[in-house]
Amino acid sequence: MLQSVDEIQKIGKENVDLAVKSFGTVSKGVQAIAVEFADYSKKSFEQGTAAAEQLLGAKTLDKAVEIQSAYFKSAYEGFVAEATKIGELYADLAKETYKPYEGLFGKFAPK
Repeated sequence: MLQSVDEIQKIGKENVDLAVKSFGTVSKGVQAIAVEFADYSKKSFEQGTAAAEQLLGAKTLDKAVEIQSAYFKSAYEGFVAEATKIGELYADLAKETYKPYEGLFGKFAPK
């Protein structure tokens, strides 16, 4: 009985260690994603402000349409690039979060 209690305590400690390690990984990953969102938001706001200033200074309708088209194209391309980057960060987060549990799940896999 004593040996099984020791084994249960060992397994419990291993599971707590895995959870702490996983939490640390999740925390770092979420922080990286939040920083990326903040950077993108700041950059997007600055580009929008610059485009608005250019529009206010446009002398002709053609120039205003040109400025607006260039801004929309740039904003769309930036959004797609950022969405791809954020998606990769989430995928990396999922992989890194799973890593500590690989050995644990392997113990339960059918042989």
